[in-house]
Amino acid sequence: MSGSRKTRRQDVNTFGRRSVLALLAAAPAALLAPAALAQSDYPNRPVKIIVAYPAGQSTDIATRYFAQKLTQALGQSFVVENRPGASGNIGTAVAARSAPDGYTLIMGASGTHAMNPALFENPGFDAEKDFDAIMLTALIPFAISAGPKANINSLSELIALARKTPGKVDTAIPSVTGQLVLEMLKQRDVPLFGVKFKGSADAMTATLGGHVSVLIDTVAATRTQLGKINVLAVTTAQPMASMPGVKTASEQGLANFNIAAWNALMAPKGVPPEIQAKLSAEMRKILDLPETQKALSDLGFERAPVMNTNELNAWLREERRSYAQTIKTAQMKPE
Repeated sequence: MSGSRKTRRQDVNTFGRRSVLALLAAAPAALLAPAALAQSDYPNRPVKIIVAYPAGQSTDIATRYFAQKLTQALGQSFVVENRPGASGNIGTAVAARSAPDGYTLIMGASGTHAMNPALFENPGFDAEKDFDAIMLTALIPFAISAGPKANINSLSELIALARKTPGKVDTAIPSVTGQLVLEMLKQRDVPLFGVKFKGSADAMTATLGGHVSVLIDTVAATRTQLGKINVLAVTTAQPMASMPGVKTASEQGLANFNIAAWNALMAPKGVPPEIQAKLSAEMRKILDLPETQKALSDLGFERAPVMNTNELNAWLREERRSYAQTIKTAQMKPE
C-alpha cells in the first residue's frame, strides 16, 4: 500500500516538473510572438522622420517627398518633424536617443553624420555607433560660380587668377560644407579667400551685387539664379543634366575633384533587421521611379549609387575619414 502511494507521488511530481518545464519552454515563444507580429505588420502606426534642418531647405523638401511616397506604399503616415539647431546636432541627438522600434527615423546628412563628428568635440551622438543606415537617397553636388561683375569666364581663369593673387579672390561661403569645398580647392593650389555668410540667399545677393567675386554653393541653391550668375563648374564626376553646358571641375584641370554632400535615411541603432529590410526595399522602389529622379533633379540632386548594407556602411566610414582629414588639415572650426 505504501509503495503504491509512493509511486503515485512520484508520478505527480514528475508530471509537475514536466508541466513547469513545458511552460518555461513556451514562455519565450509567447513573449516573442507579439514582437514578431509587430515587425511583420510594420508600420501599424504613424512614423516620424526627423530632419535636423529648417523647413524649406532642400533636404527637408526631399524628405517630405519620400515621406509621401512611403505613406502611399505602406499605408501609414510618415510625418516629417523639423528639429534644427546647433548645425544639425540637436535633431540628430534626439534621433539617436529614440527607441529603436522603427517609428522614429532621421534623414541623415553629410553635415550631421560626416562633418560634425570631426568639427565638434561632443556633438551629442556617435555617427557610427548610434545609427543604422537604411538607404543612401541622394548626392548633393556643388557649383563654383562667378558673379556678373567678376569678369571670370571659366574655371581655368579662376584657377589662374587665384594662383596669381593668392588670398585675394573673395569667395562667398554660405555653409560649412561649402567651406569644406573651399578648403579642398586650397589643397589643390587654388588659394581663394572665403567670406562666410549666414545662408545661400545672402551669399547669392552679395555675389550678384559684386561684393564678392565667386560663390561656392550647392547646385540646388545656385540654380535659382541661372542666367544671372556664371556657373563655372560642378563638382560631380559627370556633367549634370540639370546644368546643361556646365563642365565638371575634373574636366577643367582639377582631376578627380568629385565632391558632393549627401542624404541617407537612417534609424536609431538596434531597429529590427526585418523593419530595416522593409524600409530599404520600399525606398529602393521609390528611388527607381522616373518621377523620383525628376524630383531629385529639379532640386539639383544627383541619383545616389546603389549599395547593399555592407557597402553603404563602408562608404560612410570612408566619407567620415575623408571629411575629418580635410577638417583637421584646414583647422576648421564649428560655426
